[in-house]
Amino acid sequence: MLIQVLSDLHLETEAFTAAPAPGAEVLVLAGDIDNRWDGLDQFANWPVPVVFVAGNHEFDRREWSEAWLALRQRCQQLGIHMLEKESLVLTGAHGERVRFLGTTRWTDFDLEGPARREKALKAAHYFVRVMKTTVGGELMNAHFVREEALSCRQWLEQQLLEPILFPDRKAWDRTVVITHFGPSRRSADPRYGLQPGTSSFLNDDESLIPMADVWIHGHVHCRHGYEVTHARGRTWVIANPRGHGHKGEPEGYDPLRCVSV
Repeated sequence: MLIQVLSDLHLETEAFTAAPAPGAEVLVLAGDIDNRWDGLDQFANWPVPVVFVAGNHEFDRREWSEAWLALRQRCQQLGIHMLEKESLVLTGAHGERVRFLGTTRWTDFDLEGPARREKALKAAHYFVRVMKTTVGGELMNAHFVREEALSCRQWLEQQLLEPILFPDRKAWDRTVVITHFGPSRRSADPRYGLQPGTSSFLNDDESLIPMADVWIHGHVHCRHGYEVTHARGRTWVIANPRGHGHKGEPEGYDPLRCVSV
């Protein structure tokens, strides 16, 4: 199955029109498409299934619980498959069954281990303030983000372990994980290197990567495509964010980039 990958289009400020990649059988949107949600409209009536995982900026200036419900309704109206702690199995042109596991997978701030968690949490307060998301009327804080992240990870781990623990129940041939936040320090933006703020973009999900065939993420505004080799074979990790024009991030961007699974 050939999967087109887009993320971090930031259509609230950027001018960009997506086009279907030739031969692609699925389009994956890995978050931060438009914090107004208006930009999702261009993916209605897409020629192939569209699978969407929300990014952190989809919640900008919104109440947490209300935003989840409203965003899901918006995606249903547009015919977009929004996944949050949910799975979807699609069949490819050659009969292959591909399971998509989707969750924003907010950061738990443990990228550099529990000993450095407090520094990472302090650095994260800036990013949380930018979002201006509220939870029960109060501004969302980094500790709330961590709790949600741990819930996302628990769900994802359970789903990835299922075919290993219960092989007779397996009803798919390949597994694609879609998260907004990255799964490894290898996805760090080389412009900034590893620092406390890096944990606001990435998780240490190295132990989960080998249980997927492909892992798609966004959030970092730099492109990635690397193999993780392990006892079970290899996993391809891919990120294809467009980013912000005023920072020159779209230079060399390939909006037709695909990954095969």
